[in-house]
Amino acid sequence: MHFDPEAPITSESPTFGLHASPEQAAVVLLPVPFDATASYGRRTASGPETIRVASHQLDLFCRHTGKPYERGIATLPASADITRWNNEARALVDLARAGDEKATSAVNACSEKMRAQVYATAEDFITQGKIFGVIGGDHSVPLGSIQAHAEHYPNLSILHIDAHADLRNAYEGFAQSHASIMHNVMTHTMVKKIVQVGIRDFCESEYQAIIQSEGRIVTFFDDMLGDMSHWHDVVSELSASVYVSFDIDGLDPALCPHTGTPVPGGLSFRAARMLLRAITQSGRRIVGFDLCEVAPGDNADEWDGNVGARILYALCGEALLMA
Repeated sequence: MHFDPEAPITSESPTFGLHASPEQAAVVLLPVPFDATASYGRRTASGPETIRVASHQLDLFCRHTGKPYERGIATLPASADITRWNNEARALVDLARAGDEKATSAVNACSEKMRAQVYATAEDFITQGKIFGVIGGDHSVPLGSIQAHAEHYPNLSILHIDAHADLRNAYEGFAQSHASIMHNVMTHTMVKKIVQVGIRDFCESEYQAIIQSEGRIVTFFDDMLGDMSHWHDVVSELSASVYVSFDIDGLDPALCPHTGTPVPGGLSFRAARMLLRAITQSGRRIVGFDLCEVAPGDNADEWDGNVGARILYALCGEALLMA
């Protein structure tokens, strides 16, 4: 079926209005509507749908990446199992936070089932030679995908764009908390290096984890990034194969006001776009990615989804440039 990128897109269409099958597509996206471990705002499970709706009004031609849509971008259906596990866990998190060990174990079991399903899906499509991306959900959701990518790309590094260091060990007792994703990557994968950008909210133990990592974690704190002259320094820390883990709260909260844990400061949209572009301009390859913590606003406010959809399309486009 001929696709006209300049034609209106119907409201029921997939992300970006693209109907390519996973078999036809170069990029496969997995929505993961899970936010059970969210410790502040709890609406990021709606992130994939918020992005899908907003993505229908994007212009799909890009001056830098050309026509990524021509290579095929497929969006898998969201898993009913993951939605059920999220609902089960969300019903128990308050009990868990109050010290109920059975509730904590049950939440952790739901998170583990989610991780295992994401891992299996990522493993399948990476093996097929696809670029695989995860759409969260809170920032706990990409662990399985990162594990699968690390197994396929032994020299993998991660570009972690975030307001938070995410290096807490089992925050609030949740082994796979959104605040523990990079701790879990450090502990449970063979990722070579994590390069963090935009970090501006962290506890002392996280700061010590960075200092004591012997260079496995390199952090460009937000107050180090007065302009974009540092992008060469950031990119030089990355290996040839890069996985981008993009928490939307790494941006200025004016761009994501409804995200779960907004923090003053952060990257402009232009800066984030230029950073992604700098990776491929250096000859490095984005082999996979996730975009997490996008949340809807009230009264049909699509601003967060609008920004999230554009970041997602930029990730797809930059990944395809070197594929």
